Amino acid sequence: MGVSMVKITVSGHPGSGTSTLVSGLMDHFGWSSLNGGDVFRAEAKRRGMTLAEFGALCTTDLEVDRQLDALLQERMSAAGAEEIVESRLSGWWAYRLNLDCVRMWIDVDAEERARRVVAREGGTIEEALKANEKRTAVDAERFMQLYGILPEEREPYTIVLDATHLGREEVLAAAVEHLEALA
Repeated sequence: MGVSMVKITVSGHPGSGTSTLVSGLMDHFGWSSLNGGDVFRAEAKRRGMTLAEFGALCTTDLEVDRQLDALLQERMSAAGAEEIVESRLSGWWAYRLNLDCVRMWIDVDAEERARRVVAREGGTIEEALKANEKRTAVDAERFMQLYGILPEEREPYTIVLDATHLGREEVLAAAVEHLEALA
């Protein structure tokens, strides 16, 4: 088929099902993926830091975030880039880099995201709601400070999929339908 290139970015808040969708797309199409979290973990390892230590560094040194985002953008733009890129800002980066790809935001209401987090990690709905709310607020403040954007703003996305009441197979089917319609 030739040189790989980004075909879709998948973004959403924690618990929205982005990783599940990416896994399904990889299985369905035989594509590879780049996960922004994997870039984060690789950089922590390269620096000889635990994830907690590296996360703390990122909150105190915004230049580290800029470097990670630049690395993600570089990988997205390179020849042979993975077909799927998953991160909260991947849709924004593809939009700003003018990459010809589908940019999907998975929208799920806060309670459903909390239920999904509890099913995956345990705890209570209340704890997950508070943790998700705090993480979203901290990230929103950081992204506004760094780039003047919020991940969930609709501007960069070619598709916003409300997955609040959809199961994993329904979300995958909707994404595949969108992608095949463009082929």
